Order: sequence, then C-alpha cells, then structure tokens
Amino acid sequence: MTTKIKGIVLVLFIVPISLAFGREYHVAADGSDDSNGSQTEPFKTISFAARQAEAGDIIIVHAGIYREMVSPPKGGASDSKRIIFMAAEGEIVEIRGSEPVKGWKKFSQNVWKIALPNSFFGDYNPYRDEIAGDWFDGKGRVHHTGQVYLNGSALLESGNLQGVLQPDEEMAEQVDPDFFSTWYCESDADHTYIYANFRDYNPNREEVEINVRPSCFYPSKPGVDYITVRGFRMRNAATQWAPPTAEQIALIGTHWSKGWIIENNIISHSKCAGISLGKDRATGQNVWSANRCKDGATHYNEVIFRALEAGWSKENTGGHIVRNNIISNCEQAGIVGSLGAVFSRIYNNHIYDIWKYRMFSGAEIAGIKIHASIDVRITGNHIHHTGRGIWIDWMAQGTRISRNLLHDNTTDDLFSEVNHGPYLVDNNIFLSDVALRDWSEGGAFAHNLFAGRFSLRQILNRSTPYHFPHSTGVKGIRNIFGGDNRFYNNLFVKTGKNVESELAGLAGYDKAAQKMYWDSNVFYNGAVPGEIESNALTIRNFDPGISLEETDDGMILTIKLENSMLEWNCGLIDSGRLGRTQVSDLPFKNPDGSDVKIDYDYFGNTRTQGKIVAGPFQEIEAGPNAINVRKY
Repeated sequence: MTTKIKGIVLVLFIVPISLAFGREYHVAADGSDDSNGSQTEPFKTISFAARQAEAGDIIIVHAGIYREMVSPPKGGASDSKRIIFMAAEGEIVEIRGSEPVKGWKKFSQNVWKIALPNSFFGDYNPYRDEIAGDWFDGKGRVHHTGQVYLNGSALLESGNLQGVLQPDEEMAEQVDPDFFSTWYCESDADHTYIYANFRDYNPNREEVEINVRPSCFYPSKPGVDYITVRGFRMRNAATQWAPPTAEQIALIGTHWSKGWIIENNIISHSKCAGISLGKDRATGQNVWSANRCKDGATHYNEVIFRALEAGWSKENTGGHIVRNNIISNCEQAGIVGSLGAVFSRIYNNHIYDIWKYRMFSGAEIAGIKIHASIDVRITGNHIHHTGRGIWIDWMAQGTRISRNLLHDNTTDDLFSEVNHGPYLVDNNIFLSDVALRDWSEGGAFAHNLFAGRFSLRQILNRSTPYHFPHSTGVKGIRNIFGGDNRFYNNLFVKTGKNVESELAGLAGYDKAAQKMYWDSNVFYNGAVPGEIESNALTIRNFDPGISLEETDDGMILTIKLENSMLEWNCGLIDSGRLGRTQVSDLPFKNPDGSDVKIDYDYFGNTRTQGKIVAGPFQEIEAGPNAINVRKY
C-alpha cells in the first residue's frame, strides 16, 4: 500500500512540472543538429538547441566538451516560465572558449612557434584584439584577450619575444615556481604567429589550447530574460576589459537582461571577468577613453542618466540570482556588474585566484565588483586571494553584505566607494591586512569580526547619485564628506600585521565630518575605539591569536576569547536602532520595505534580546575556539 501511494504522488508531481516547463531538449557530444533533440536523438550543439527553445523549455546537456559560444536568442517569459540550460545530472559538461592547436614547430630550445591563418579565427582574433578600456592600466605594454594553456594551466603573455626566450625568474617565484611559462604573439595580414615556452614539454604531445571566443555563454543582444544556467564547467574565454562605462562581456554574462539564475557552475580562466551582470553598449562604450575633456565621474553620471532614459528600472533590469558557483583564475573580476546587478542576490559562491598574475591593473579588479548595488544581497560567499575582495562602487543603497568569509586579499576585504547609503554590513569575517577601505558615508556595520585595519578618505571631487527607496530613480547627487556610519556589536582585533593601532579599530573616524554612531563594540590586543564611544569593551593585553587553516573538512578559524566579552550583553540591532542616513535621508530597510532585524549570527543561530554576543558568533566560549567557518 505504501509503495502504491508513493507512485501516485510521484505521477501527480511529474505531470504539472512537465506542463510548466514545456519541451525538453537534449544535447550530446555525439549527437547531430539534424536530429529532433530527444533523449534518443540529441542535438550536437548547445547553440542549436538554444535557437529551438521557447519559454518554459529545458535544455539538458550530456557529458563532453562543447567548444562554442552559446548566445541564446530568446529568453523566458517569467520567473516560473524560464528557459533552463542544465548539465545532465551526474555528468561532467564543459563549455570552452578555446580550441586545441597542433603543428607547433621548434623555434629555440624550449620555445615553439605556430603559424595560424587569420581565417582560423573567423570574425574575432584574440591575438589581434588588445585589452583596453576606461580605467584599464596595461603597465606600459600591450595585452591581448587571447591566452595559451598547457594541460589546463595558463601561460603568461609576454610583451616581447625575449620574455619567452628568457622568462623572468623573479616573476616565476611570484606567480608559481613549479609551473611558470610565457607566450608572445604577432600577426600580419594573413597569419597570426604564437611563440610559447613549454619548458620540457612537447606541445604536440600535450593538451595545448588557445582562447578563440570572447565568451562561453552570452546573449548577442540585451533583454534576453529569465535564463537559468546550471551545473556546467566553463573556461578559457578571451574576454575584454569590463569597466562600468562599457558593455561588460564576461565568460558568462546576462547582457542587460532580467531574472537570470547562474548556479552550481565551475567558472575559470577568463582573461578578464568571470560572470557579468553588466550594462549594454548603447548607454556608453568606454566613453571616458573617447573623451578626456570630462573626468570619468562625469561620464559615468551621464551613462546613468542615459540608462534611466532607456528604461533602467526594477521592471526591466537585474533581479538575478548567482549562487553556489566556484569562480577562479580571472584576471579582472570574479563577478562584475555595472547598473545591471540591481535587485540581485549573490550568495554561497567560492571566489579565489582573481588577479593572480597581476600583469595588468585597473580600477575594476575584485572578487565581486558591483556598481549600483541597489537592494543587492551579497551573502555567504568565500572570497580569498583576489587582491580586493568585495567592492561596492557608487549607489550602494539598500545593499546588504552578510555572513561572508574574506581572507588573504592583498588590497582589502571590503571597499565601499562613493556611496551615500543606507547599506548594511553584518556578520562577516574580515581577516586580511586591510579589512575595510571606506570612501563612503551612510553605512551600518554590525556583528562583524575585523582582524585588519581601516583606510578612510573623503571624496570631495566627485559627486555621485543617491536614489529614491528601492528604486533606480535618482533623488540627488552629492560628494562624499564621510562619516554618518554606525558600528554596533563588532569585534575588533589588532593583529601582528596592523602596526598602526589607531587604524585597527574606530579611532580613524574621530575627525569624521558627519556624526558617527557606535555602541557595544569589543576591542582586543590594542585595537582602539572611537574617542567618544562611551560603551566599548577594551581588552588591551589579550591576543585572541586568530588563525585560519584549510583542512579536509573546511576552513577552521581559531580564536581565543576572554571571559568578560561573553558576560557583556549587547543590544539587538534593528531598523529603529540604525536610524536614517544623513544625505539620502532613508532608513535601513529590507528590499520589501520591512524592518531590518539582525537576530541571527554567521551560522544562522538565533540571537535573542536576553543575551547577544558581539562579533559574528552567538554560540562561542571563553578560551580557545576552533570553528569551521566554511564547510566542504
């Protein structure tokens, strides 16, 4: 009887799903685009299946390597009637923007050369396409969007042939002494020539690939809405620099659309950005580079108003979900988005080895870099070895950055640049040397662990927008005087790296231009409270001995706490306590307009009014603690 009941329930469950999602197409490496796309007669390419799909359809891709750039021409009709691209369950499906190349000829010692006809590349040749754009710094040399890989590892592009014949030993130690090699390219009217130092390997006997496509998954036009991309491995894309004043093409990107879900993918080896939630080309394409008579901030403000005229709004743009992805080996950003990320959720992603080689630089480099993070949630991400961790730049309003783990980021963990707020940063673990770079105002910081120093600055030469609540509509524009921040229930620790004790804490805000609000913060080992913070707990001569170790089970945070901290009760943080921001004149609210209440900790444990502990962990003990802060 039980078995029959289960069977009936299963049938009732399957039928509505099949009706809701319409047709199911299959793609297999040994299929044919002349087939009907069924499971027994699958298509060969994802791109062909994408051209057949209508709203509500599912495209299931089976095991194999697919060397194509998928540009879906159509999207779904709504969140419940989307077009889903998914890897078949339990199968490894790769989309690569690269092609294998054989026929290398020995040039000199470990250096090999290949000559490819320009026709090999079709309409796009990454070895003639130079990386360029607003706020890009090539460090005095040319860089191309192309890349060379040996057995899956990237070789570094050299600015000249000599750098291939004699690779820089200092660079080898900095990058990877166990595997470091270089390549160089040049071209004429008919051919592209690539020189590569393969060390002791024969490239004709190994897996050698080169980037040939500008993306792996990216619509050719804006407004392709409600797409889901799930479970793929995507790598090796010849992506161009993606500044906020240009179309942002990444290894996978939404191209100024609405309602995408990008989940459970492994994304790596993009020459610039991994995932883009960015803007279109029509509202501006590297406008500052084209006209230096106006400063970059003025140009970007013009881009914003052009976007508003073109319909930039919650109804037309953003609302994406980016979750559970592993993103690595991208030289600009793991996730980037200018204007197009509004109202999105970015959570539970693992982002690392961003800007690993540092051959070029610029103002758009971070694990997550969002312009206009209006009502955006950045939650539960693990971000490390990225240079800069999270960068919210311009128009962070209604933003919440919560329960993230950041460490070993050489520039800073969190950079808040020219925002007027309100934005909320709570229950995060910041362990890098610079925990917070604050060039903004109107932020609230609660229940964080800060084990790095702060860097503060007024920005009086740039005026940036603030908005009506939960809207892209611009309410006003003003420069950044600084201050107007709230720091409640945080845990500050001065570590051995933070030699300037006044920067390991809140003393840097003592001269803030606008009023500061702070209460119930705890300061260890020489970290310093603000001079007018009356209700601070300072434990000067006690070192919590913070360390983070990677184990088979996850990331283990070791921290030792003194008993008085746990006996000291902090108050519950909510919208009423956070108040209103000075410039934007708005309260701290959730995207749906309801009140904020920080009644849970880093792990989701409940905080009650009876006993609330400072820092991100509600359930913690005096003495040594070993906490798994990122389980595998």
